[in-house]
Amino acid sequence: MTRTSAPEDAPDTGAWERLVTTALLGTDRRTPPGTVPGRDAPVALLDAAALETVRRRAGLRPARAAQRPQPAAPDPRPPLPPAAARRLALLLADRPGSSGGSRRGAAPDLMELLPQWLAAANARGFAPPPQALPALLDAARGRTDLRPAALEFAGPRALWLARLNPDWRFALRSAPGGGAALPHPEDEERTQRLWQEGLFAERVALLSALRSREPAAARDLLAGTWATERAEDRLMFLDSLRADLGPDDEPFLEQALADRSRNVRATAAELLSALPGSALAARMAVRAEACVAIDRTRGARPVEPAGGKDAAPPVPVIVVEAPHECDPAMERDGVVAKAPAGRGERSWWLGQLVEAAPLATWSRRLGGRTPREIVALPVADGWQGELHAAWCRAAVRQRDAEWSRALLGEPSAPEAGGPGAVSLAERAKLLGTLGAAERAEWVAGFIAAHGLSEAFQLLGVCAVPWAPPLGRAVVDALNIARDAGSYPWSFSGVMGLAERCLDPAESARLEALLAVPDEPENASPGAGGYWAEAFQRLVTTLRLRAAMIEELGPVQR
Repeated sequence: MTRTSAPEDAPDTGAWERLVTTALLGTDRRTPPGTVPGRDAPVALLDAAALETVRRRAGLRPARAAQRPQPAAPDPRPPLPPAAARRLALLLADRPGSSGGSRRGAAPDLMELLPQWLAAANARGFAPPPQALPALLDAARGRTDLRPAALEFAGPRALWLARLNPDWRFALRSAPGGGAALPHPEDEERTQRLWQEGLFAERVALLSALRSREPAAARDLLAGTWATERAEDRLMFLDSLRADLGPDDEPFLEQALADRSRNVRATAAELLSALPGSALAARMAVRAEACVAIDRTRGARPVEPAGGKDAAPPVPVIVVEAPHECDPAMERDGVVAKAPAGRGERSWWLGQLVEAAPLATWSRRLGGRTPREIVALPVADGWQGELHAAWCRAAVRQRDAEWSRALLGEPSAPEAGGPGAVSLAERAKLLGTLGAAERAEWVAGFIAAHGLSEAFQLLGVCAVPWAPPLGRAVVDALNIARDAGSYPWSFSGVMGLAERCLDPAESARLEALLAVPDEPENASPGAGGYWAEAFQRLVTTLRLRAAMIEELGPVQR
């Protein structure tokens, strides 16, 4: 069989790659074929590229037309008012770095107002302008904290766009079931089919949605396939039971304590310990009670009274005897046997037992005392920090406001907290168990007594807008810091929070702070001007927030 040669005018498949290589190397090092080095070489390269482009395009065959995408699902929500739509466009256009520098001066940071605007728009049930969706999805892509509110506001069209643009695929991952429609609650056949055959994200979304409507049905659905699920899937499914957790979930969670996965066992134990009436909570209470008791013989005796009267009895002391071993029954109930590096095993086990025991245990065990009286008792042999820290975790887990108040103590107390509040993070968690008004009042007292230097983390757990007492405490503390003559930059975090969280009605109180103050002799040079600029930005932002809410209109009841 003879071999035929290709015709001389056949296209050279490597020509384009050679032209690209020449452009990368430069025509002074490599010239196109048939060209000599010199001033004409770059022009010859461009001519060759243009010719090759025409040749490549001319050789393309018409492709089969792709199927047109289905129209986006309709959005039944009412459109934004025109003024609010213009405001949204301005907020989305204010990207980081768009101001041309890192210092904004008195200009508000519009991007930081976007989460609040989205929350207000969602509360009013508005739909976004279609032309704003690309910028909204780009903003949510860059900031994960924006995604829940942004996707709720964007609605079904965002999912439609996300299927067409890989950059927005996060919307599909964030949406329940990857954006797939969930079956109707009464469609049992489709529910079972989706649970048996659906993708993992679809199954998680189905379980969460069913749990919010019919907790028992969701639990039964999970129990039916529990033995055949993968360990990592069992952990995710088990986490969905946190919503509407109740006594009826206890039998299923007790079975999960024997799971072959340590993480599943630990999660089941945590959920059971959040049910004060569960059998696990009772077992933990028995173990914890064996470790903590009152000793009336070890306390310091008060000074003997005059006149020969009988001396007062010694102040009771809490004594602790930590566990000497972690037996298999403790491990089954979620106690982790191996302590972290640098932590003693006995204190590690004790903390887990006390954390999981119902807090009502301690009033019964310690002489009927109230949580405040218990926290005030001295603890012998250096166990106070460990014991109170475990009570802090228990108060947060069991959402016990009375114990949280006792452990927080008075906001004006030395070291700014009760004996159990060993860190700002713990105080913030304890505050989270209190109502919004009480939380704001406590933080306002903290700021009044200790200033703003440690208040940032505590302010973050307060409801927005801040209650009037808290707002006044923040403004007063900022004014005191200004009068001290230091630069405002060390308070930039609190100032940023105030811009987003202070009630816009407080802007009138700030008018007096806009002027540049007289600088004391020991003040930092130019500090007064920087403070005036910071307060001007705060006032401008508060007025902008008030205008944003007015543009959106009232919440429809």
